[in-house]
Amino acid sequence: MLMKKLAIIGAGYLQLPLVQKAKEMGIQTYCFAWAEGAVCKDECDFFYNISTLEKDKILEKCHEIGIDGIITIASDIAVPTVCYVAGKLGLIGNSFNDSLASTNKYFMRQSFITNGVSSPAFYIVKSIENVPINDLYFPLIVKPTDRSGSRGVTKVDKNEQLMQAVERALSESISNSAIIEEYINGAEVSVETISWEGTHYILAITDKVTTGEPYFVEIEHHQPSNLAVEIQSKIKSEAKKALNALNFKYGAAHSEFKITNDNKVVAIEVGARMGGDFIGSDLVQLSTGYDFVKGVINISLGNFEEPIINENKYSGVYFLYKETRHILPIIKNSAKYSEIVAAGITDNELHAIQCSADRSGFFIYQSEKRFKINN
Repeated sequence: MLMKKLAIIGAGYLQLPLVQKAKEMGIQTYCFAWAEGAVCKDECDFFYNISTLEKDKILEKCHEIGIDGIITIASDIAVPTVCYVAGKLGLIGNSFNDSLASTNKYFMRQSFITNGVSSPAFYIVKSIENVPINDLYFPLIVKPTDRSGSRGVTKVDKNEQLMQAVERALSESISNSAIIEEYINGAEVSVETISWEGTHYILAITDKVTTGEPYFVEIEHHQPSNLAVEIQSKIKSEAKKALNALNFKYGAAHSEFKITNDNKVVAIEVGARMGGDFIGSDLVQLSTGYDFVKGVINISLGNFEEPIINENKYSGVYFLYKETRHILPIIKNSAKYSEIVAAGITDNELHAIQCSADRSGFFIYQSEKRFKINN
């Protein structure tokens, strides 16, 4: 029996669980990415030093190889390439045109408005010269239209802070565009889903802990959510509505919401891929028992089995920054904690928090209750 051939777009650490799981499943792996920082280079069966944005070059090579599926996890920038190649080769994937809305916050907001999904009011800006100063009401959030990991995100409380925030967002944007939107105060969650032929299966709701203003960088994630059952039901309904608005049909998605003090559920954004920060690759399976990574690989190859939730545990991750240095002793002595399933130091220097890339370490837990730390 011939081995299935799986193209993986991206070769950084986020794709490593995908490569490892595919090889465990007896699938041949073909990774596409720049060689610099490609930690999967020595793990995959074949590596191609081609940018994830070079969709036609990747298409040509995938056609030559005769791949059976194409996939990425936890990488927004790779999603359009995955959809483009899948569409051209007649493989399982979402529409290329629809994928552009799921990777650009401006197009996404437009889709939400058109389809009645509750989301913040917003403006698109290409330069500081076209900021609609007279039409804005503070506080605001300014962010690049096409980045993730909290890069370039700033809360703005007054006019004097606005231009610097816009310049920061534009400098981080791949397309040199930023979005200025209404600030929504409230609890923040994400919804982890897997979809097949437009049917969306809710796997978990993740409670998020962030630094708060001005950058809102995520420092903890926990499953399952501690929110009331009625609120969770509303969140699940809105997640499916948001996915339908983006015409999302296949694979993993990571949808982020804010819940206001009056229990209104507001869509912040939807990632047409698995959540990063170990959410999709680790936490979902730890809390539910469902092998999420295996599930999305099978979908890319045209095989789907309805998810079975056979575990009811708590899981979560804590990230190390200068401001969260109190978790350093836990990471260093993780073997003493039966709840900790993985931990590591990724940078010996502790950095002040401005985006997710400033992290210096982490630990992941699984337990019968939420793992809490006394600062």
